Order: sequence, then structure tokens, then C-alpha cells
Amino acid sequence: QVQLVESGGGSVQAGGSVRLSCIVSGDIHNFGRMGWFRRPPGEMRERVATIDRDGTEMYAESAKGRFTISKDNAKNTLYLQMNGVKPEDTAWYSCAASVLYSRWDYWGQGTQVTVSS
Repeated sequence: QVQLVESGGGSVQAGGSVRLSCIVSGDIHNFGRMGWFRRPPGEMRERVATIDRDGTEMYAESAKGRFTISKDNAKNTLYLQMNGVKPEDTAWYSCAASVLYSRWDYWGQGTQVTVSS
């Protein structure tokens, strides 16, 4: 059974940086796509960024220019570098993995990021 475990969340002041990690208990190369999602308080979950096996990256408009998704195949780890964070980035962040792009097959438990102004 594949497991995804996030870490790196916490409290940060607006304008600061946070780096989230997602360790995969398996070969990360098995997944066609991996992604970061977030659920702000009282809102629906939204996709933040995705990265495909070939390295293609996609970002939500709110993340463009501030967040960077990356992965280290050797370490089976997915990252989300968040720079210039804003209070509206406060959310529960989760990573997910998709084998064939058609659905998200595996999810992590998530980690909280709280940005104070």
C-alpha cells in the first residue's frame, strides 16, 4: 500500500517562506503526476500545483510566481516551495499521486500552513 506523508507545515509570517515535503513509500517514478492541494478554512479543496513524470509543471493562478513544485526521484519526495506567502495561503495542504492522470489515486494526511499578517 502506497503511503504519502507530508511535513514542513507550521506558522509563518506574511512574506516569509515555507517548504513542504511529501515522502512517498514507493517509487515516485511510478506516478504519472503528483500534486499539491489545499483546503482553506471553510472552503473547498483546490489544486495548487502539479508535476508530471516528465517534469511538466502546472500552477493555480494564486500560486504562479510564488510557489514552486519539484520532486527528487532518488529520495521519492515531492516538494512545494512557498515564497512570499500571504494570509490567504492559510490552509491544510495535502499531496496526492496519480498513476494514469485520470484520477488521484493516493493522498497524504496533510499538513497545516498558517500565515499571519
